[in-house]
Amino acid sequence: MHLTDRFPEIEADELISALVPPPRFDGVRFATYLPSPDEPSQAAAVQACSAFTESIPDGTRKKSRWRTLFGSSVPDGAPGVYLDGGFGVGKTHLLASMWHAAPGPKAYGTFVELTHLVGALGFAEAVKRLSEHRLLAIDEFELDDPGDTTLVSRLLREITSAGVRVAATSNTLPEKLGAGRFAAEDFLREIQSLSERFSVVRIDGPDYRHRGLPEAPPPVDDDALVASAAAHEGSTVDDFDALCAHLARLHPSRYGRLVDGVSVVHLRGVHPAPDQTVALRLVAFADRLYDRAIPVVVSGQPLSALFSEEMVQGGYRKKYLRALSRLTALARDAVPVS
Repeated sequence: MHLTDRFPEIEADELISALVPPPRFDGVRFATYLPSPDEPSQAAAVQACSAFTESIPDGTRKKSRWRTLFGSSVPDGAPGVYLDGGFGVGKTHLLASMWHAAPGPKAYGTFVELTHLVGALGFAEAVKRLSEHRLLAIDEFELDDPGDTTLVSRLLREITSAGVRVAATSNTLPEKLGAGRFAAEDFLREIQSLSERFSVVRIDGPDYRHRGLPEAPPPVDDDALVASAAAHEGSTVDDFDALCAHLARLHPSRYGRLVDGVSVVHLRGVHPAPDQTVALRLVAFADRLYDRAIPVVVSGQPLSALFSEEMVQGGYRKKYLRALSRLTALARDAVPVS
């Protein structure tokens, strides 16, 4: 099979029903998060996220609403929580755990999926649909896109006023170079009038995906790549340049559907991304592969060369490092046939 032969479509009504955690996080719960004894903030984060979830109305009483008093919004409870920390500390694990523990109806999606939802349904209809939920969990809140951030901030203002609780994680602003400690202030500033509605839960620690583990395996030759694809049912094989061109034709919200049902992704002739536009599409693609725990086998240059040094040291540093961390883990999961 070839990913380049797939042109997934998502109907507008599916956009709401599809707002659930990706397969990798189907089974996560607060009890499966293993805090590091060297990082007390991790155990504290589990307790804080659990308490936030327990505070969500379960239908036996009305949802808390924000009331306006002398021009200021006064909370009837804390409607929002933001998980602050670097990549690989388990923010998405805890976000999905909150979703699993929360009463329904509830929704879970990435920032990209949320903006696509608004574009497909229209702002008013998106507000109407999401206001029916008790919890909206947003992963990878994109602080580096001012227009979309303003749009989603307005959306969150509307649905939290309707009583919906919101939990979010995010990346940092570009100029922060991925420093986790700056993420909270950036998030609160960018969501402007919503900032007083969010409490911040700090999570410290190293990237759990690489604690004491080896780096990604080296690329294989083209013959071994083809043999691996033949040996693993449900595999795909694509030329790297052809895949990059194909990703440009699809909205990033479709990348998950693009790889649904795939067992192993094989990419022939990997080389550094030619520009930042292609690189950022590859970041989104890597995230969807990781969500679905799909191993990756490559020929050509190693995955560590995917993003140039200039890119990694630039404004999207955190995104590129997260993608490399995730792709390295997926490459370790693959067992190519030699």
